[in-house]
Amino acid sequence: MSRTFLEIEGERGVVTRYRRHPNGKGYVAVGSEVDPSAYVDPTSYVEAGARVGAKAWIGSGSWIEHDAVLGAGVFIGANVHVGPSAVIGRSSKIGSHSRIGEKAAIADATLIDNDTTIAPGAVLRRDASAGTADYVRAA
Repeated sequence: MSRTFLEIEGERGVVTRYRRHPNGKGYVAVGSEVDPSAYVDPTSYVEAGARVGAKAWIGSGSWIEHDAVLGAGVFIGANVHVGPSAVIGRSSKIGSHSRIGEKAAIADATLIDNDTTIAPGAVLRRDASAGTADYVRAA
């Protein structure tokens, strides 16, 4: 059985190789770690160095950039951009058409509405007493 790869040359001339994820057939870069139980839509990309946990869901047209981390059970809606080195906590839900900035951190079990932009370096922490997430802009 032969392996099929898609190769894309970036703007700086670096070629990235992608393979199809067995669950959903989305494009997963060589050098990323995507749990076999995660779903990656056929029109979505996961870049090198990214990690996607068990039973995560990546919706259509979404892009998970390099070194981003999606915890177990994370749901990513359609056309979401998760920036480089962003961390999305377990069981969080990111609404469609949202943008998560570089190095942003989102607490476990946080719900992000559709069309939301989270600034680079921002931190969303859980308020255990209120059961809500607070948005904190990194200095």
